[in-house]
Amino acid sequence: MVEIPAGRTAPVLIYEVYGIKAGINGQPDIAERCVLSRSIWSQIAEDLKQEFNDRLRAKKMNPSRWTTGRNLVERLLGKELLVLAWAVERAKPEAIPNAIRNWRGLRPEERWWLYTMTAAATGGVDHGNIGWRKALRYALTENPLTELSVPTPVKRPYQPACSDSLRSEAVEADQLSLLSCLQEDPSPFWDSEATIGTTKLRD
Repeated sequence: MVEIPAGRTAPVLIYEVYGIKAGINGQPDIAERCVLSRSIWSQIAEDLKQEFNDRLRAKKMNPSRWTTGRNLVERLLGKELLVLAWAVERAKPEAIPNAIRNWRGLRPEERWWLYTMTAAATGGVDHGNIGWRKALRYALTENPLTELSVPTPVKRPYQPACSDSLRSEAVEADQLSLLSCLQEDPSPFWDSEATIGTTKLRD
Protein backbone atom coordinates (compact mmCIF):
# COMPACT_ATOMS: atom_id res chain seq x y z
CA MET A 1 0.00 0.00 0.00
CA VAL A 2 1.30 3.45 -0.95
CA GLU A 3 0.09 6.37 1.15
CA ILE A 4 0.42 9.75 -0.59
CA PRO A 5 -0.32 12.70 1.72
CA ALA A 6 -2.33 15.66 0.49
CA GLY A 7 0.52 18.12 1.05
CA ARG A 8 3.25 18.55 -1.55
CA THR A 9 6.15 18.17 0.86
CA ALA A 10 5.09 15.34 3.20
CA PRO A 11 6.89 12.03 2.56
CA VAL A 12 5.26 9.06 0.83
CA LEU A 13 4.88 5.94 2.98
CA ILE A 14 4.96 2.40 1.61
CA TYR A 15 3.49 -0.43 3.68
CA GLU A 16 3.16 -4.18 3.32
CA VAL A 17 -0.32 -5.41 4.23
CA TYR A 18 -0.33 -9.12 5.09
CA GLY A 19 -4.07 -9.73 4.76
CA ILE A 20 -4.96 -13.36 5.46
CA LYS A 21 -1.30 -14.09 6.28
CA ALA A 22 -1.38 -11.75 9.29
CA GLY A 23 -0.63 -13.60 12.51
CA ILE A 24 1.06 -16.55 10.79
CA ASN A 25 4.54 -17.07 12.26
CA GLY A 26 4.19 -13.81 14.14
CA GLN A 27 3.56 -11.66 11.05
CA PRO A 28 1.83 -8.32 11.81
CA ASP A 29 -1.28 -7.01 10.06
CA ILE A 30 0.76 -4.28 8.40
CA ALA A 31 4.46 -3.37 8.24
CA GLU A 32 6.02 -0.07 7.24
CA ARG A 33 8.62 -0.85 4.57
CA CYS A 34 9.89 2.43 3.15
CA VAL A 35 9.63 6.21 3.47
CA LEU A 36 10.38 8.30 0.39
CA SER A 37 10.81 12.05 0.26
CA ARG A 38 8.27 13.72 -1.98
CA SER A 39 10.97 14.75 -4.46
CA ILE A 40 12.21 11.15 -4.86
CA TRP A 41 8.66 9.81 -5.19
CA SER A 42 7.97 12.39 -7.90
CA GLN A 43 10.94 11.08 -9.88
CA ILE A 44 9.76 7.46 -9.90
CA ALA A 45 5.95 7.74 -9.78
CA GLU A 46 5.39 8.18 -13.52
CA ASP A 47 7.65 5.26 -14.49
CA LEU A 48 5.95 3.04 -11.93
CA LYS A 49 2.56 4.02 -13.34
CA GLN A 50 3.62 3.31 -16.92
CA GLU A 51 5.17 -0.04 -16.04
CA PHE A 52 2.18 -1.21 -14.01
CA ASN A 53 -0.37 0.06 -16.54
CA ASP A 54 1.40 -1.90 -19.28
CA ARG A 55 0.97 -5.00 -17.16
CA LEU A 56 -2.68 -4.18 -16.43
CA ARG A 57 -3.42 -3.69 -20.14
CA ALA A 58 -1.71 -6.99 -20.96
CA LYS A 59 -4.20 -8.64 -18.60
CA LYS A 60 -7.13 -6.79 -20.22
CA MET A 61 -7.56 -4.65 -17.10
CA ASN A 62 -8.19 -0.92 -16.87
CA PRO A 63 -5.14 1.36 -16.54
CA SER A 64 -4.81 3.39 -13.36
CA ARG A 65 -3.09 6.33 -11.70
CA TRP A 66 -1.75 7.36 -8.32
CA THR A 67 -4.14 9.37 -6.16
CA THR A 68 -3.85 11.27 -2.90
CA GLY A 69 -4.46 9.02 0.08
CA ARG A 70 -4.06 5.25 0.28
CA ASN A 71 -3.30 3.41 -2.96
CA LEU A 72 -3.67 -0.35 -2.67
CA VAL A 73 -1.18 -2.24 -4.85
CA GLU A 74 -1.41 -5.86 -5.98
CA ARG A 75 0.92 -8.15 -4.03
CA LEU A 76 3.51 -8.86 -6.73
CA LEU A 77 3.46 -5.34 -8.14
CA GLY A 78 4.01 -4.13 -4.59
CA LYS A 79 7.15 -6.24 -4.34
CA GLU A 80 8.45 -4.76 -7.57
CA LEU A 81 7.62 -1.25 -6.41
CA LEU A 82 9.58 -1.78 -3.20
CA VAL A 83 12.66 -2.94 -5.11
CA LEU A 84 12.81 0.42 -6.89
CA ALA A 85 11.83 2.39 -3.78
CA TRP A 86 14.56 0.73 -1.71
CA ALA A 87 17.11 1.37 -4.45
CA VAL A 88 16.43 5.12 -4.59
CA GLU A 89 15.45 5.97 -0.99
CA ARG A 90 18.97 7.24 -0.20
CA ALA A 91 20.30 7.69 -3.71
CA LYS A 92 21.59 10.95 -5.13
CA PRO A 93 18.98 12.66 -7.36
CA GLU A 94 21.20 12.37 -10.43
CA ALA A 95 21.46 8.58 -9.93
CA ILE A 96 17.71 7.94 -9.84
CA PRO A 97 17.14 7.91 -13.65
CA ASN A 98 19.81 5.22 -13.87
CA ALA A 99 18.05 3.16 -11.18
CA ILE A 100 14.76 3.47 -13.06
CA ARG A 101 16.33 2.26 -16.32
CA ASN A 102 17.95 -0.70 -14.60
CA TRP A 103 14.74 -1.55 -12.74
CA ARG A 104 12.70 -1.46 -15.94
CA GLY A 105 15.29 -3.70 -17.57
CA LEU A 106 14.66 -6.45 -15.01
CA ARG A 107 12.12 -9.22 -15.54
CA PRO A 108 9.28 -9.36 -12.98
CA GLU A 109 10.68 -12.64 -11.62
CA GLU A 110 14.05 -10.97 -11.04
CA ARG A 111 12.39 -8.16 -9.11
CA TRP A 112 10.46 -10.65 -6.99
CA TRP A 113 13.70 -12.46 -6.14
CA LEU A 114 15.43 -9.20 -5.20
CA TYR A 115 12.48 -8.28 -2.99
CA THR A 116 12.53 -11.65 -1.23
CA MET A 117 16.26 -11.52 -0.52
CA THR A 118 16.16 -7.90 0.62
CA ALA A 119 13.02 -8.12 2.75
CA ALA A 120 14.21 -11.25 4.56
CA ALA A 121 17.10 -9.48 6.30
CA THR A 122 16.71 -5.74 5.78
CA GLY A 123 13.03 -5.09 5.10
CA GLY A 124 12.46 -2.61 7.92
CA VAL A 125 11.91 1.08 7.41
CA ASP A 126 15.19 1.85 9.23
CA HIS A 127 17.35 -0.61 7.26
CA GLY A 128 18.04 1.69 4.33
CA ASN A 129 21.82 1.75 4.62
CA ILE A 130 22.74 -1.81 5.54
CA GLY A 131 23.05 -5.23 3.95
CA TRP A 132 20.87 -6.04 0.97
CA ARG A 133 19.25 -2.60 0.97
CA LYS A 134 22.62 -0.93 0.51
CA ALA A 135 23.68 -3.51 -2.09
CA LEU A 136 20.43 -3.02 -4.00
CA ARG A 137 21.02 0.73 -4.17
CA TYR A 138 24.51 0.28 -5.59
CA ALA A 139 23.36 -2.44 -8.00
CA LEU A 140 20.65 -0.31 -9.59
CA THR A 141 22.18 3.16 -9.41
CA GLU A 142 25.82 2.44 -10.29
CA ASN A 143 25.48 -0.16 -13.05
CA PRO A 144 24.05 1.55 -16.13
CA LEU A 145 22.40 -0.63 -18.72
CA THR A 146 23.89 -0.37 -22.19
CA GLU A 147 22.55 -1.52 -25.51
CA LEU A 148 22.27 -5.27 -25.29
CA SER A 149 24.37 -7.14 -27.82
CA VAL A 150 23.25 -10.57 -28.88
CA PRO A 151 26.21 -12.98 -28.78
CA THR A 152 26.91 -15.04 -31.87
CA PRO A 153 25.85 -18.62 -31.15
CA VAL A 154 28.66 -21.15 -31.18
CA LYS A 155 27.99 -24.23 -33.27
CA ARG A 156 29.00 -27.40 -31.50
CA PRO A 157 29.09 -30.89 -32.99
CA TYR A 158 26.31 -33.18 -31.86
CA GLN A 159 27.71 -35.59 -29.29
CA PRO A 160 24.93 -37.65 -27.75
CA ALA A 161 25.85 -38.60 -24.20
CA CYS A 162 22.68 -40.62 -23.97
CA SER A 163 19.74 -41.55 -26.14
CA ASP A 164 17.51 -38.77 -27.45
CA SER A 165 14.58 -40.06 -25.42
CA LEU A 166 16.58 -40.01 -22.17
CA ARG A 167 17.94 -36.54 -23.00
CA SER A 168 14.38 -35.28 -23.60
CA GLU A 169 13.19 -36.75 -20.30
CA ALA A 170 16.10 -35.12 -18.44
CA VAL A 171 15.42 -31.69 -19.97
CA GLU A 172 11.72 -32.00 -19.18
CA ALA A 173 12.52 -32.96 -15.58
CA ASP A 174 14.81 -29.94 -15.20
CA GLN A 175 12.12 -27.64 -16.58
CA LEU A 176 9.48 -29.05 -14.25
CA SER A 177 11.87 -28.64 -11.32
CA LEU A 178 12.42 -24.99 -12.20
CA LEU A 179 8.71 -24.34 -12.66
CA SER A 180 7.84 -25.99 -9.37
CA CYS A 181 10.40 -23.77 -7.66
CA LEU A 182 8.87 -20.65 -9.18
CA GLN A 183 5.37 -21.78 -8.26
CA GLU A 184 6.18 -22.04 -4.56
CA ASP A 185 5.12 -18.38 -4.39
CA PRO A 186 1.79 -18.22 -6.27
CA SER A 187 1.69 -15.29 -8.62
CA PRO A 188 -1.86 -14.46 -9.72
CA PHE A 189 -1.84 -11.03 -11.30
CA TRP A 190 -4.98 -10.14 -9.39
CA ASP A 191 -5.39 -11.30 -5.79
CA SER A 192 -8.12 -9.90 -3.57
CA GLU A 193 -6.10 -11.02 -0.55
CA ALA A 194 -2.92 -9.41 -1.88
CA THR A 195 -0.26 -8.56 0.68
CA ILE A 196 0.31 -5.20 -0.93
CA GLY A 197 -3.21 -4.71 -2.28
CA THR A 198 -4.35 -3.60 -5.75
CA THR A 199 -3.35 -0.42 -7.48
CA LYS A 200 -5.96 2.15 -7.21
CA LEU A 201 -4.11 3.53 -10.20
CA ARG A 202 -6.60 4.86 -12.93
CA ASP A 203 -5.55 6.94 -15.89
